[in-house]
Amino acid sequence: MAFALYDSLTAQKRLFTTQTPGHAKLYVCGMTVYDYAHVGHARCYTIYDVLVRHLRESGMKVTYVRNITDVEDKIVARAKKNGETSLALSQRFTAMFHEDMERLHNLPADIEPRVSEHIPDIQALVQRLIDKGAAYESAGDVYFRVKAFPGYGKLSHRKLDNLEYGASGRTTDDEESRKEHPADFALWKKSDEPNDSWPSAFGRGRPGWHIECSAMAMKHLGETFDLHAGGLDLVFPHHENEIAQSEAATGKPYANHWMHNGFIETNKEKMSKSLGNFFTAREVFNYVEPEAVRYFVMSVHYRSPLNFDWTLDAENKVSGFPQLEDAERRVEYIYTTRERLLAIPSERVVDTIGKTPEAIQKLKTSLQSALDDDLNMPIALGAVSDFLREVNELVDGASRKKGNVAGSVLVAAKDGFATIGRLLGLGTEDPSALLLRIRARRIKARGFTEEAVEAKIQERIAARNSKDFALADAVRAELSAMGVELMDSPTGTTWRIP
Repeated sequence: MAFALYDSLTAQKRLFTTQTPGHAKLYVCGMTVYDYAHVGHARCYTIYDVLVRHLRESGMKVTYVRNITDVEDKIVARAKKNGETSLALSQRFTAMFHEDMERLHNLPADIEPRVSEHIPDIQALVQRLIDKGAAYESAGDVYFRVKAFPGYGKLSHRKLDNLEYGASGRTTDDEESRKEHPADFALWKKSDEPNDSWPSAFGRGRPGWHIECSAMAMKHLGETFDLHAGGLDLVFPHHENEIAQSEAATGKPYANHWMHNGFIETNKEKMSKSLGNFFTAREVFNYVEPEAVRYFVMSVHYRSPLNFDWTLDAENKVSGFPQLEDAERRVEYIYTTRERLLAIPSERVVDTIGKTPEAIQKLKTSLQSALDDDLNMPIALGAVSDFLREVNELVDGASRKKGNVAGSVLVAAKDGFATIGRLLGLGTEDPSALLLRIRARRIKARGFTEEAVEAKIQERIAARNSKDFALADAVRAELSAMGVELMDSPTGTTWRIP
């Protein structure tokens, strides 16, 4: 496959290659599980889910590693505040993270290492750095010596003298005083917390944040692997520090390709927990289908910022998310089209080989071509729109008097939906169940019931049967004013809330 992907290290789009032909080894930085996943996490992990899907659909074997950080200062602090153990806290939020990812249609990672299960590997890597003179002990802590690694700053394209120290927000003034150089960072932190520290050759403590990923990535993928990915905020200091400590230990390149996704922004600020301008994935799932969030984050190129807005009611409470609502209508269109296709009566299908419309015939090629070009998901969604338009035209033709559809074309259209599901993770649920779920939520938001709508529809049917067309039109207008759209067909009347 000719897959061109932007590489943060070289700051250019280049061909993605693997060390072992046909086998891609990927590491994506996972969540620090002290809270719920927010919409920024949804964007990040959906992007890399599409990456994995694309590589596999192209015939590659993929080993996808995404860690869980379950040992970290924020977890310890939150657990203390809650009056529970760090393990209990992290396990609960890990389970919720998995639930959120499943609802977003994100495939599970092949390997999901947890920091708590890799303490010996982390300690061994710290000792290796001490032995090489790239790390030093100070008052019970162990720090990486940045001046021991001449390439420090090559990922973030910064010079050591110009770096912002303490950029991770994970250091204290006391810790800074124990360093040889302000840019040195902790590999091991002294701690005597009974449930959150481990004995080691350099004293009791717990790992620093950066060393965890290096140890886990190298254990499961080798000292050099194909691609390392994460959010743009991880370029510095986290990924810069990963490169420094890993390459100082091994003398080898750490990852051959670096991929970073852009932020979700609110008022041109990064959405983050520290700024307090974030919504959890679960919060927005109360307003729209999770698949709408998936569609939304795919609608802008992964390297670009994605603006996120919401509306407020008279009481200054969140009342909706316009962009997600628009994305849900597009998801609804996918499922409505698929439902219409599946509903074509068998007597309208002729056992012939017909001419397949171009957007249906070339769908898979169009999707793969878009994704081959730096994972261009907006272009891929454009190909999906073209496909849906032609499928609807196909259904319209089959629905006309004496209309039909060639069996080969019907199969091609059904295969197209399967391809969209495999490559983009869209349209894979039962259409009827999802569409009814959307309708029920919109009805509730508008303050009326399905029973009320059905009663009005029966009133309209009775009026039409008695040829009182003025009343029938009045009922239809009343329903339209309520936001109800009626669809009449030879088999009856159905309805939706657009």
